[in-house]
Amino acid sequence: MLVTTSTSLEGYKITQHLGVIRGITVRSRGLGGNILGGLQTLAGGKNSIYTELCETAREEAYQLMMQHAQQHGANAVINMRYDANEVMQGVTEVLAYGTAVVVEKI
Repeated sequence: MLVTTSTSLEGYKITQHLGVIRGITVRSRGLGGNILGGLQTLAGGKNSIYTELCETAREEAYQLMMQHAQQHGANAVINMRYDANEVMQGVTEVLAYGTAVVVEKI
């Protein structure tokens, strides 16, 4: 599956637009993770605990988006984006979305 943040794929012709697709996940850290993350915040610099949480959430949302695109018969996703919102304190929603398309190599 081809994925791009652009509205087109160079070297490919879009033959069909299948609509908006998305993958969504909601994540939070456990008490232990929040304590360790808080301690890293006090020390300053890169916070590996929260970086790992964010990376895991984005990857999960991305994979769910890919599954959604495949279910719609797509072989590519254009105009792919991420969005994130705090649902409540310590709980974050991550959304990966784009336009599912069928492409042919030119």
